[in-house]
Amino acid sequence: MSSSEILVDARGHRCPVPTLRLRRALEAAAEGARVRLLADDPLARIDVPHFVAGAGFVLVEQAPDGAAFSFLVEKSAAGSLA
Repeated sequence: MSSSEILVDARGHRCPVPTLRLRRALEAAAEGARVRLLADDPLARIDVPHFVAGAGFVLVEQAPDGAAFSFLVEKSAAGSLA
């Protein structure tokens, strides 16, 4: 994990909480920022990519991280949370 990433640790929470925490972090982040979400709910593998694509952000990376999943999302100029 890069020191310039914003970390959102949603392990131990069930969907939709991980996606909601990711959304809040992206709302607060500056354009171009990267947010890393850690989630251990298996549904996050489906929910997070759908949210990211629907909001117009970029899913840079999705990978297993131990018992959790790690998602790296970039807040792009095209992204919209409206």
